[in-house]
Amino acid sequence: METHVPVSPEAAWQAFNEPKAITQWNFATREWCCPRAEVELQPGGRNVARMEARDGSMGFDFKGNFE
Repeated sequence: METHVPVSPEAAWQAFNEPKAITQWNFATREWCCPRAEVELQPGGRNVARMEARDGSMGFDFKGNFE
């Protein structure tokens, strides 16, 4: 899959790596939200995005590590 997003590389970098930006778009539907994100952008660093149903019925931490 491929898509074109008409923004600068700097804007795309910020959207994917700045916690405040990630919380604005990182959810599949409007019924979900991403109230918290953490990014340690370095080898061995971690990436955590808290995913929650807006009605409070469920939630989970989506985690990863940078290698």
